[in-house]
Amino acid sequence: MTKVQLEVRGKVAIATIDNPPVNALGAAVREGLAAAIKQANADASVVAIVIASVGKAFIAGADISEFGKPPAPPSLPDVLDAIEGSAKPVVAAIQGVALGGGLEVALACHGRVALPAARLGLPEIKLGIIPGAGGTQRLPRLIGAAKAFPMMLSGEPISAGKALEYGLLDEIVSSDAVAAAVHLAEALAAEGRRPVTSQATGELTELDREAFEALAKDALKKAEGMPNVPALVEAVRASFALPFAEGAAVERKLFLSLLVDERSKALRHVFFAEREVAKVPGIGPEVKPREIASAAVIGAGTMGGGIAMCFANAGIPVTLIETAKAALDNGVNRIGAIYDISVSRGSLTPEAKAARMALIKPAVGLAAAAGADIVVEAAFEEMGVKQQIFGELDKVAKPGAILASNTSYLDVPTIAAATKRPQDVIGMHFFSPANVMKLLEIVRPKGSADDAIATAVALGRRLGKVPVVVGNGFGFVGNRMLEQRTRAAERLLVAGALPHEVDAALVGFGFKMGPFAMADLAGNDIGWRSRKARGLKAAVADAICEAGWFGQKTGRGYYIYPQGARAGQRCPEVEALIARISAEQGVTRRSFTQEEILARLLDPMVNEGARILEAGIAARPGDIDIVWINGYNWPAWRGGPMFWADSVGLDVIVKRLEAQAAEIGDKALEPAPLLMRLAAEGKGFADLRA
Repeated sequence: MTKVQLEVRGKVAIATIDNPPVNALGAAVREGLAAAIKQANADASVVAIVIASVGKAFIAGADISEFGKPPAPPSLPDVLDAIEGSAKPVVAAIQGVALGGGLEVALACHGRVALPAARLGLPEIKLGIIPGAGGTQRLPRLIGAAKAFPMMLSGEPISAGKALEYGLLDEIVSSDAVAAAVHLAEALAAEGRRPVTSQATGELTELDREAFEALAKDALKKAEGMPNVPALVEAVRASFALPFAEGAAVERKLFLSLLVDERSKALRHVFFAEREVAKVPGIGPEVKPREIASAAVIGAGTMGGGIAMCFANAGIPVTLIETAKAALDNGVNRIGAIYDISVSRGSLTPEAKAARMALIKPAVGLAAAAGADIVVEAAFEEMGVKQQIFGELDKVAKPGAILASNTSYLDVPTIAAATKRPQDVIGMHFFSPANVMKLLEIVRPKGSADDAIATAVALGRRLGKVPVVVGNGFGFVGNRMLEQRTRAAERLLVAGALPHEVDAALVGFGFKMGPFAMADLAGNDIGWRSRKARGLKAAVADAICEAGWFGQKTGRGYYIYPQGARAGQRCPEVEALIARISAEQGVTRRSFTQEEILARLLDPMVNEGARILEAGIAARPGDIDIVWINGYNWPAWRGGPMFWADSVGLDVIVKRLEAQAAEIGDKALEPAPLLMRLAAEGKGFADLRA
């Protein structure tokens, strides 16, 4: 059956797309649209054309099943040229989302009407590419580059109201978008008008160019390593400098080059992995989340205050609880100061700050958590402390309330054992600063209720987070792998590398900071305290802490921070200390290339990721990638550690791990069985999805 039906209503031909579930622009739809435009133009009784759709979406974009395959004719640019070149006016009736190629179809039309709930956007940037069918040329010509560029840069759709304000829509109608489109099409035909977007240049003024260039400069500064942002800037610049056909040719060349760019492929992997991570194994749509109308947070420190802000930012009333009023006041004042920074930057109005602060109710004592639908504990990372808190919460929290621990390492069932409601106890691991970082690790221990997990996932999205459900186990996913990198970094220092060399290798790879600069920022005493509690040692890290060099807060750590500087300088005393420890351990120091440093840091992480998959702590390799991209600043254009491993070759990583394990005599570096099996079969982690 054809995907596009053509019917004539009076003097207007209506081409209706019917390609469930979202009317994606597959080859059959493109072919149907081209045929409908041609047929309607050949019908002497027809004076105008409307493009409409069946279902909730107008057109939600390209058919993702065609990605990576040879393009089937007709191409979308050819179809859009046919629409825009139609001798009879064409109007789009947008009843739902018009995304990507769907918005490009609408832009090629001579008029656009939409229902109030419609949303319009060009999300290609999230797929590592840019619009490739004239979107970077038509949208700036229609609404100006200063409005069009941010739309394409974020990839987020805008509302119908905003689209009307921008001039992207001609009209919003309360109901029956098709009837309104027919009316507009008849009016255009009667007036003899066919507004052609590709020929519009009225919005491309010199002021618009200046505003765009300022936005572009800022975007390029933030997009180091990302291939699609420079391409987007170049394409939009072409809308100022070149006629449409030449600008479209520039866009198409950039689009096609991005399709085969390895960084773009990594970004596409991330996009689809984020979609997959929302699917929790064993929890189907029949499991309904519990209602969350109010929350409580235990602990008003940096983490607890940040979590309380997450709730307030989402419009959820939250009680912030401490054991003493002084600590509570400090926490509330810290929250207010953070909001004040946003107000000073113009990203938050004073009224919005006041509204959010009003949603945060300070209280002393756990009894204040009695009415909350969810309680998030953000106390000190010590099992005894957490068990005591959960034992008290069990007595005061209402039946059915979810009790969540923000633990980053500890065993959640042991925490739950302090209650008589283990089915309601889960982990919700926020990342610091909690009001900024997107990742939320949701720990699903055995015995937890399915609807408790479903509630945490739904709540995470409501809070603007990327929720990833993980299994219970020390360090869960992110911190368990981070510990391997931390150990590897310590080994490198003893073997001959220096802190600045190790950090430079990771920054060169795409991380914002290296492990030692990060440790100095967070406070070296945090890891020291954790090691001592677990009976672990790290010769260099321990010696630095024993000297009282805790990092930026003490003015020195692995680096020196003179007069409160944020960027560290090499420290001769630290480098001498490292050399002394190497000698004490009988190690002959040697130099390492950046490639060797990277392999020694990242290969053990991949190995641990394989063990995490074997143990079922992570459901999919892509889940691990999403954890590291959203919680640990792994560069998205590298695709995450498991994607990166596939790009290197698992056989290569196995050989490097085996060589290092033999050199050091550390059995922990021996390749995991899953890693060995996949490498032997010539497969990658991506094959586990099949």
